[in-house]
Amino acid sequence: MSLDLFGYIAASLMGLSLGMIGAGGSILIVPILVYLFHHDPLWATTESLLIVGLTAFGGSLAYLKNKELNLKAATSFILPSFVGVFFVRKIVLPNTPDILFYIGTWPLTKATLIMLVFSILMILASFSMIRGQKGLLPHSKNSWIKTFFINATIGFLVGGITTFIGAGGGFLIIPSLVILLGLPMRQAVGTSLVIISCNALFGFWSSESSVSSSQWNQMLIITLIALGGLGIGKIFSKAVPEAQLKKSFGYFVLIVGSLILFDQLWK
Repeated sequence: MSLDLFGYIAASLMGLSLGMIGAGGSILIVPILVYLFHHDPLWATTESLLIVGLTAFGGSLAYLKNKELNLKAATSFILPSFVGVFFVRKIVLPNTPDILFYIGTWPLTKATLIMLVFSILMILASFSMIRGQKGLLPHSKNSWIKTFFINATIGFLVGGITTFIGAGGGFLIIPSLVILLGLPMRQAVGTSLVIISCNALFGFWSSESSVSSSQWNQMLIITLIALGGLGIGKIFSKAVPEAQLKKSFGYFVLIVGSLILFDQLWK
């Protein structure tokens, strides 16, 4: 069985995860592109933005139809996120050298840094899922002004993460929506998909990288497969207990993140 076939199967699982819990799945797309489709990490981060953006957009339409998303909450995150996307895309990445520094004779490159950040974020996110935490921030009865600035800060950081490593940021967005704004879980999932879609598509649009016709074709196929997985995941989400689902996926993310970290350090 070819690695491309494994890649398409993995893309369907990525969509399945997004459909079931609205988070976590998108952080897998860069490793899928790098390890199974042999794409350069720097290219993969740009390509993943389009794949994640279109997949999340398709999923958000279903939640919008069922009135299971909060557009007001989405807006409070999206606008600051765009600032984060622009800042990282136009300032951070262009001014980051290909080789950052040497550790002995080992060069830490920009591509290696991207994969290291990926693996560490995956491991941290997995701990939250495995422990069954309801969010990353403690519950607080903030005034609307404090809540606005907290949302703006998180939105900016999520936008930066989306651009730098190609992740959707759902594992940061959903806890923020549930704890800071008190949204029901299903509404938080739908709202998260809207935010992920806007961040990723804006990041891809603001990218100056050119994409070949063969890359467009492959990205389209991956996106369609991921959308199919998302649709199935949304159906399954009604039958699988949420706590068990998050814990199982948490262990999966922990294993994948640990393997990527080991691979990058071994090199």
